[in-house]
Amino acid sequence: MRTRMSRLDRRTFDLIATREWPGAQRVLPRLTRSANHGLLWLGLAAGAAAVGGRPVRRAALRGVASLAVASATVNTLGKRSVRRQRPVLDAVPVIRQLHRQPITSSFPSGHAASAVAFATGVAFENKWWGLALAPVAASVAFSRVYTGVHYPGDVLAGAALGAGAALAVRGFAPTRAQLAPPARPRAEAPALPGGRGLVVVANQGSGQRTGPAPDHAGEVRAVLPEAEVMVCGGEDGEPLDKALDEAAERARALGGALGVAGGDGTVNAAAAVAVRHGLPLAVLPGGTLNHFAYDLGIETYASAARAVESGEAVAVDVARFRAGPHPEGHQFLNTFSIGAYPELVRIRERWAGRIGAWPAGILAAWEVLRTAAPLTLRINGERRAVWLLFVGNNQYRGLGFAPVRRHDLADGVLDVRVVHGGRLARTRLLTAALTGTPRSSPVLGEARLSRLQISEVPEGTQLAFDGEVAPAPREVTLEKQRESLTVYRLLPE
Repeated sequence: MRTRMSRLDRRTFDLIATREWPGAQRVLPRLTRSANHGLLWLGLAAGAAAVGGRPVRRAALRGVASLAVASATVNTLGKRSVRRQRPVLDAVPVIRQLHRQPITSSFPSGHAASAVAFATGVAFENKWWGLALAPVAASVAFSRVYTGVHYPGDVLAGAALGAGAALAVRGFAPTRAQLAPPARPRAEAPALPGGRGLVVVANQGSGQRTGPAPDHAGEVRAVLPEAEVMVCGGEDGEPLDKALDEAAERARALGGALGVAGGDGTVNAAAAVAVRHGLPLAVLPGGTLNHFAYDLGIETYASAARAVESGEAVAVDVARFRAGPHPEGHQFLNTFSIGAYPELVRIRERWAGRIGAWPAGILAAWEVLRTAAPLTLRINGERRAVWLLFVGNNQYRGLGFAPVRRHDLADGVLDVRVVHGGRLARTRLLTAALTGTPRSSPVLGEARLSRLQISEVPEGTQLAFDGEVAPAPREVTLEKQRESLTVYRLLPE
């Protein structure tokens, strides 16, 4: 059987080598050289990450990770396990042959493995981008036979290894679709075809601060043509709080819903108004980071529009904090922090798109711990020296001091993480991060609570919540409001 397969492999190679392929000799040798050492795929990933948004960067990162696993597997196991000589080039026209012939084992094809791994990894994040890359990946794989450096069987084996590598990466780093927020608890919300009955506040001040101002109002009308849009922020818009109150009153009169197009701070303000008026909220991601929208599963205006039109919605938790003598308090949908955490987030987000979330988190933590001084606080009655105090609305995933995203937006907990001060705290925490054991470090404290009280806050301390920064009072109490906000979101089928 093995001899028969080998004979078929060589015969197929000869058929490809002796056949004329119109236009191929100009393209395929150059294409196969561009894919040496994965440069073609790394270049595509870098370009996509530079000009695309978060979904594009996530797909590019998954493609590169799949490529790395495939390359490591081919070079450490594949080529060392099976020793096969390269094809004899007698039947291959000289114009097709590579100037530098590879000398490693012919089995399996590393180029084919990398090409298929990258395209498959990208496809797991977005099938349409994967389909767009498929012809390029197939051409790279075929070019290895066309130029005479591999048998067809080598290419097929490499392609199988590449697909397996992408599956392996998805196994230990699930895609967002695999970790979609749970459908429970579903909530009642009106279906609004075309957006009829939806009143959207578009904050023109949200989003990137460079270049022309984004046209959030135009983007909303493009996907929900019958929605009413009120513009706030920018040079001509009215104040956000006034616009939200007016929009909520109008939405109640229509029997519809409140919508908001903006970043996390704008969404948090809209959520407070929606809860107060008992309205469902439609979130259209129009900010720079859009943490709440992305954790909700809304990454585009189009996906938000589909949820609004179908009436699919969920109930999510809201976290509130009361500061000093003000019983009405404030609310947050994402995070609350005291001390140096806002600076950690700023540094991490600046570097995450270039080097990835995990190394960016380590870099940010080290920079903050190197420059910051610990605070002395009383946390739930215990006096502690801390560098960072982070509180998430629902449990976050990710490294202990660099939480990244949430799987469940209605789990009923406050995710409390503290980096304690003390002797050699900086060194011990960094060591734990580099060895992948941050949760076992005594420097890091974690707890899942429903209520948190912070007192004896030093004067001049800053607190941050959902992108807003304010002076911290002497005492702060944080609590959960279970499933108090109804938000449109497409539910899993």
